Amino acid sequence: MTRPRTATIERNTKETRIAAKLAIDGQGRYGISTGIGFFDHMLESFARHGAFDLELHAEGDLDVDQHHTVEDCGIVLGQAFASALGDKAGILRSGYFLMPMDETLAAAAVDLGGRPALVYCAPSPFRLVGDLQAELLHDFFDGFAVHCGANLHLRVLYGRSSHHRIEALFKCWAKAMRFACSKDPQLGDRLPSTKGILEKGV
Repeated sequence: MTRPRTATIERNTKETRIAAKLAIDGQGRYGISTGIGFFDHMLESFARHGAFDLELHAEGDLDVDQHHTVEDCGIVLGQAFASALGDKAGILRSGYFLMPMDETLAAAAVDLGGRPALVYCAPSPFRLVGDLQAELLHDFFDGFAVHCGANLHLRVLYGRSSHHRIEALFKCWAKAMRFACSKDPQLGDRLPSTKGILEKGV
């Protein structure tokens, strides 16, 4: 019997309290609340376009800054994917996607091979997009990559609207993750690696 690819994660610190539930083989259902409206919208978009069922609720010290909340959500989401994927047997492992959104084009490529690294080329010309401090997305994706054991490359090729730039980025990341997490019927239960193991640092 195939193990359901689900995870429940809780992370409590003096700065944030975060609870997440993830089902990789979902239908894009979500319940998100972080206290940052635009960030909620982006995580909802990630869940819907990746067809992941995601519940994520965060309480953070937003009276101080958004940094702890945004970064820690990335950490928790990375931990959730790492836990739900288990030994990663039979997955495609890597995926990439180009996402147009009106005048914007964004690209994402991910490898779930266990070597955490982030290349982030998506600066925003504005400090705030909606109510989100846009520069913190680098910290969010870095937290995700490290704790998921993912090699993640994200880039906005061009675009005028900062809203479109960020939303296109989340959507193409979702599509790339959906492909990378998908089961490959040709692999069966074999690992997509000549090393015979996929884990952090390998």
